[in-house]
Amino acid sequence: MNSVTPRVFVAATEQNVGKTTTSIGLYATLRDRLGAIGFIKPVGQRFIEVDGKRIDEDSVLIRDTFDTQIPIEDMSPIAVEPDFTRRYIEASNSEQLVRRIRHSFDRACWEKEFAIIEGTGHAGVGSVFDLSNARVAQLLESKVILVTTGGIGRPIDEAAVNHALFQRQGVEVIGVIMNKVLPSKYDYISEFARRGFARLGLELLGVMPQERMLSEPTLVDVCGAIRGDVLCGEDAMRSRAGTVMIGAMSPDNVLARLEERTLLICPGDRENVLLAALDRARELEPETERGIVAIVLSESLLPSASTLNRLRGAPWPVIVSPMDSYTIASRIHSMTVKTLPGDSEKIDRIQSLVSDHVDVDRILEKIGA
Repeated sequence: MNSVTPRVFVAATEQNVGKTTTSIGLYATLRDRLGAIGFIKPVGQRFIEVDGKRIDEDSVLIRDTFDTQIPIEDMSPIAVEPDFTRRYIEASNSEQLVRRIRHSFDRACWEKEFAIIEGTGHAGVGSVFDLSNARVAQLLESKVILVTTGGIGRPIDEAAVNHALFQRQGVEVIGVIMNKVLPSKYDYISEFARRGFARLGLELLGVMPQERMLSEPTLVDVCGAIRGDVLCGEDAMRSRAGTVMIGAMSPDNVLARLEERTLLICPGDRENVLLAALDRARELEPETERGIVAIVLSESLLPSASTLNRLRGAPWPVIVSPMDSYTIASRIHSMTVKTLPGDSEKIDRIQSLVSDHVDVDRILEKIGA
């Protein structure tokens, strides 16, 4: 196996703390500095179909964003299908999987200046089929960065457990990157987290502030989550929903409570609210202090023909959902927002976050690159 290319394994203490965000930012920053960068996500749990193959969606994101020129099956050698674990327990094929991962790493990182290996979940994920993150990092002879969420007590506790699992496999954790830190507490958390991690023998390599836009779903995401149909405004479905509001109040109160990029939910028979929003549409621009980014008509209730005709000419998308208003709001609030290919604004911001808040020079020094 290739033991020459410098590499780092990006792990996490739990799901949805920013591992993929960190990988994207590191890839972009290192590519600007070093040139050709390899990427592999050896074990993926969320996959899509690509040319008849099941490929991890984060590998597709990296390929499409950076035009990696790496065979996509080598960027994602193992996709954990619904029946994968049962079949493995019935007939263990560990050696075959190990060979596939190592072979794919060689191909994905051939003649590259650096390689990024993205894990999945916490250090122990994959243990049931003998390919935990800690084990994969060992197989690929890689040092590790842990990504944690913002805070002091919980992130340090979780880092301690994950650190122990990597140590048990003989894998070195070179440090921690903390993500989603509240800007109002940035200095305080940075200082005490640094001291807390140091007690575990871990260096704090970066602290990235919480970025609102990265947690805001696009209207495309929202539409999928609420089983919606787009009535009009398809061209603006890449817009982000900033706040969510149920229009269960008088029109004046609805308009007074609008915030930036408000997604307004109400049934179609609340015509007074819909007409008030339409009448004020040109005064309330979405990107200013207060404005509507889209309207969702709940319970598949449509307004009268005349109001429906006006809605079709609205300056923002109108989506129709069979769900009630409360369920729609709950679905949106519980969404896990992922960066998708084509989210250029998000990707540019991610690169800036890593470049500005992560000590990439120190990472390279600790890896010996």
